[in-house]
Amino acid sequence: MGDVWGFGRDSGYVMGQALVGFSVEAADGVIGHVERQEGEPGMQHLVVDTGVWKFGRSVLIPAGAVIAVDAGAQTVKVGASRDEIKSAPRFATDSETTDHDYLAEVGAYYVSLRA
Repeated sequence: MGDVWGFGRDSGYVMGQALVGFSVEAADGVIGHVERQEGEPGMQHLVVDTGVWKFGRSVLIPAGAVIAVDAGAQTVKVGASRDEIKSAPRFATDSETTDHDYLAEVGAYYVSLRA
């Protein structure tokens, strides 16, 4: 499951690249923008502010779910659909970004989408 917490080689992500502020697109439409990102190897993820799309909530998306980064257009594309992202384990507080149980649950969820 470790690869779900790292950007794929073909994603277009460049190590150390700042993605904060980039628009985030699901397979079927825009979901929001990158509010924060974690760059630590083995824990890379994005916290995405969904604005009004999901009633102003944020969602945590593992880096392995990112399929494309376009620095010129400032967009990040993820392979999951909007409904799949809505169904992911709920992100409520920043402390969850270091909670191993929560991260394991999120990781397992996104890995199951690949199967």
